[in-house]
Amino acid sequence: MNAVARTADPKKLIKGASGEWEVVIGMEVHAQVLSKSKLFSGASTEFGGAPNSHVSLVDAAMPGMLPVINAECVAQAVRTGLGLKAQINPRSVFDRKNYFYPDLPQGYQISQYKQPIVGEGEIVIDLDGGESITVGIERLHLEQDAGKSLHDQHPTQSYVDLNRSGVALMEIVSKPDLRSADEAKAYLTKLRTIVRYLGTCDGNMDEGSMRADVNVSVRRPGEPLGTRCEIKNVNSIRFVGQAVDYEARRQIAIIEDGGKIDQETRLFDANKGETRSMRSKEEAHDYRYFPDPDLLPLVLDEAWIASLAAALPELPDAKKARFIGELGLSPYDAHVLVLEKETAEYFESVAKGRDAKAAANWVTQELAARLNRDGKAITESPVSPDQLGAIIDLIAAGTISGKIAKDLFEIVWTEGGDPHALVEARGMKQVTDTGAIEKVVDDIIAANPDKVEQVKVKPTLAGWFVGQIMKASGGKANPQTVNDILKKKLGLE
Repeated sequence: MNAVARTADPKKLIKGASGEWEVVIGMEVHAQVLSKSKLFSGASTEFGGAPNSHVSLVDAAMPGMLPVINAECVAQAVRTGLGLKAQINPRSVFDRKNYFYPDLPQGYQISQYKQPIVGEGEIVIDLDGGESITVGIERLHLEQDAGKSLHDQHPTQSYVDLNRSGVALMEIVSKPDLRSADEAKAYLTKLRTIVRYLGTCDGNMDEGSMRADVNVSVRRPGEPLGTRCEIKNVNSIRFVGQAVDYEARRQIAIIEDGGKIDQETRLFDANKGETRSMRSKEEAHDYRYFPDPDLLPLVLDEAWIASLAAALPELPDAKKARFIGELGLSPYDAHVLVLEKETAEYFESVAKGRDAKAAANWVTQELAARLNRDGKAITESPVSPDQLGAIIDLIAAGTISGKIAKDLFEIVWTEGGDPHALVEARGMKQVTDTGAIEKVVDDIIAANPDKVEQVKVKPTLAGWFVGQIMKASGGKANPQTVNDILKKKLGLE
């Protein structure tokens, strides 16, 4: 892989004892294919089953058992390739990758090597400050997962759970186009968002259905690529950032001390926040790849590929562009809303026929904060899109103020109910009667003659009066009417 021609960004360079260094990152992401059965058998892929309860004779590599390709896994890989704007290869080959793992009964993994199902593509990632960069995708290939060795079940023995053995994985390999921990995190976030929109992987990193191998090297700006180390099986976006930062500084320190980097595989210890050596890095020839004799080459029909492309959902970049262009949202609001498919769908339901900016504010601020406080996903929100839309309608009609709206939101969250009926039943309507508001204003002014003198010198103190008036009216006074009457009474017009 060749690094993309990017001029070193001074903001992303790492300061060492002898000068500045550039970190170069490529990623190999293993994404578990969303399908009911495994890549080459009919066994279930459901997470959390009792050990060895989702294992067929094929998965256990019993003599005479032959793999049979799962067509849905192939379709999911093609959909993902299309979503990555990648080349779909009409002919691909499954290979045997030979290595010993106690939880891989065959003694080899069925994978793809020189002829993968998906070729080169790209992902555009958005960074803080409005910067966007394009990250090249080298390839996507299908392979089977291994099982899991359990070392904590017995004091002297290791157990093997083969439930994951044979589960379909998409290995998505990026080019070494990333230049900082933040870029690496943004890339993995965007990739996770895309596969979740496509419905090809659930992206649940805590369940192991998405894991990243992170390749890290360092170099002086403008110099050739350095020797890379691969950090295996990092299972959270936050840990990816920590692993990159630690590994880059580790390599810089070694080189500046006169040492050299050995190409190796390392693990990230999340508790210590550091990487440690696992084994020397194997090369492709060490695996003795050869075409699997039990599987014919995979040949895809162009019309079938076209039908999958036509049925793809609207993806995050297109949705973001539409939110900005058609709904008038800011790039930041649109970015936040499209990060999760469910959030975007919730917002669109709320915004239908309403002020999109108001809907975006409520979804990204009030609702998001409340969900976060209760540890809920947006799909678990007690406030439905229709209920939130009704609250926004009540504000737009001048029936309630922004402050009352927040109180109403809290009532709907905890008790449920129709916002319109709640406003009527609980007397929450905004006071727009100028006579009633004027009386409250007069009372506050009369009670605070010292503040009246101060506001003549410092007009910004009018905000204090507004606060007192709103408080006295129980938050029901129309804020604009309050401001208009107050300015007239205090001679601030």
